[in-house]
Amino acid sequence: QVQLVESGGGLVQAGGSLRLSCSPSGRTLSTYAMGWFRQAPGKEREFVAAISRSGGETYYTDSVKGRFTISRDNAKNTVYLQMNSLKPEDTAVYYCAARSAVIATMNERLYDYWGQGTQVTVSS
Repeated sequence: QVQLVESGGGLVQAGGSLRLSCSPSGRTLSTYAMGWFRQAPGKEREFVAAISRSGGETYYTDSVKGRFTISRDNAKNTVYLQMNSLKPEDTAVYYCAARSAVIATMNERLYDYWGQGTQVTVSS
């Protein structure tokens, strides 16, 4: 079983930035393709960003393109989600997910492991 440990959430004003981090406890990050998802109150969980095992391919949902950047540092065993120009509609619990595959995907059903979530709140 892989435990994903997330950090970096918090409260920020609109236009501000946050960086989320996620590491697999006791496992090697380079084994997994990674993704970030989010769930706002009263809404279903949705895809945010994903990165392939090598880091060579990334994918974003349209609403965050140009504002969010997913990256990974396999040497530090950590995947990041840099969030800039945050908007109130970005408020959600953000989840890190891992899949034992080379290729990243936007399909949450193809991820094998999930973090506990970290709250991001953007005030207007």
